[in-house]
Amino acid sequence: MSAFDRARCQAKAHPCALDAVLAAAVLVCMVAGSFVDPHGGHGVSWGIRTPDPLSLVLMAVGAAALVFRRRAPMLVLAVTGTASLVESVTSDPRAPVAMCAVVALFTVAVTTDRSTTWRVGLLTMTVLTGAAMLGGPLPWYAQENLGIFAWTGMAAAAGDAVRSRKEFVHAIRERAERAERTREEEARRRVAEERLRIARDLHDVVAHHIALVNVQAGVAAHVMDKRPDQAKEALAHVREASRSALNELRATVGLLRQSGDPEAPTEPAPGLDRLEELAGTFRNAGLHVEVARADNGTTLPAAVDLAAYRVIQEALTNVQKHAGTEAKAEVSVVRVGPNVEVTVLDNGSGEDQDPDSGGGHGLLGMRERVTALRGTLTTGPRYGGGFRVHAILPVKTRPRASGDPA
Repeated sequence: MSAFDRARCQAKAHPCALDAVLAAAVLVCMVAGSFVDPHGGHGVSWGIRTPDPLSLVLMAVGAAALVFRRRAPMLVLAVTGTASLVESVTSDPRAPVAMCAVVALFTVAVTTDRSTTWRVGLLTMTVLTGAAMLGGPLPWYAQENLGIFAWTGMAAAAGDAVRSRKEFVHAIRERAERAERTREEEARRRVAEERLRIARDLHDVVAHHIALVNVQAGVAAHVMDKRPDQAKEALAHVREASRSALNELRATVGLLRQSGDPEAPTEPAPGLDRLEELAGTFRNAGLHVEVARADNGTTLPAAVDLAAYRVIQEALTNVQKHAGTEAKAEVSVVRVGPNVEVTVLDNGSGEDQDPDSGGGHGLLGMRERVTALRGTLTTGPRYGGGFRVHAILPVKTRPRASGDPA
């Protein structure tokens, strides 16, 4: 840091000391100027005149007032302006007391708005110049009178220019900080959304396949001694479900790879074209599943297709886990106007018919998926027993704004 920068930092840290130094400098200039006689016989001469005691008192009062110019700029301007007014009317020869009023007017222009600056500036120029012209000992056209008008006008203009520049720099800095905050918030929002999406995918994959593995392992353990062929078949289903779970986990975790890592799997995300395959995995686990489609071969956007598949997968997994061994499930996919409606019904009679009663996140994940696509999800028990999951998904999606609630 240079010496100038260090001095500027010290001045900002101690403004009162800076104002005291400024007041002392103005006082020295005013006292020195009071000994100059611009009307000498041979031009400007030194030591020819001596200022009046009243002028010295007014100069001291004006300089002392400048120490408080930051705390009360209007009051300081009133004090210095009054001192200048009294000096211009009563003193002969005249002393440059108006210098302290010029500094005070500059401070007012820096610390207030433009309209206040021009109102106060015009009033100060008019009063001081008019009093000097009409009530002073010099002729109205004297250079000293015109000098008061010029210096007060320049003080107001310079102060307004400094204030405008400060406001401009502050606005640029604030805009840059706001843009930085917006970028950080957007990055955090995108990270949170991606974390939620990956968590939903992991939950769907793990819950579905682990539920099937659990059921088939139970079957194999039950019939291992009496019906070994059926036990082998159940174990084969366990192996197939485990392989599918690993493949889908590998595809999901591949999204977290860094740019230098090996290439992630390129297998497309599952959709309704694999609905029969999905239903078959549950049938192999002993769940009776019926599928009905009336979507007329509608081609869905990838996000909608995946959401519909995951909703059906999670709903059937909940049926498998909570509805009881004798439950039956019905899956329907219907195109209704601009939407596609997915419904999963079961007639389960298990004691635990609330899929999220155990602290899981199945229904929450389904609702997040559907809501993210501006759809609606309705879940709840059916009259007479069982559970119902109904999702309405728009065929044509549009991105959700960052400020919209999820």
